[in-house]
Amino acid sequence: MRNSKTTRKNLSGLEQLVMDFLWARGPASAEQVREALNDTHPMKDATARTILRRLEEKGYATHREEGRTYIYSGAEQPQNVAMGAIRQIIDRFWGGSAEALVAGMVEQEVIDPAELRALAAKLERGSQKKEK
Repeated sequence: MRNSKTTRKNLSGLEQLVMDFLWARGPASAEQVREALNDTHPMKDATARTILRRLEEKGYATHREEGRTYIYSGAEQPQNVAMGAIRQIIDRFWGGSAEALVAGMVEQEVIDPAELRALAAKLERGSQKKEK
């Protein structure tokens, strides 16, 4: 089942840190982002603004203006972004087949067959509830 959204560019490590901060904290200015990440990733104010602008260009963040300050937020919930990344991986490595991905995960012992059976049973129960 193909998602109609356009494929986004992947996040760099620093962009991921900034998005993790925005998702955890909520709306923030470039200065707030810079200060929050200072212990783990010191950066100049201009760098923080550049990263936030790139996140906006890639579609991960949005901003609103408060006076002369831009306040940034995540454009989507992290789970939506994660699902988009997973879809890209499935498309790139398994020709769009989620079934091939799961089969490969079992074959490579990433997921235990018993876990997969339990998940299948749970999904089956969920689909039966929806049919009623």
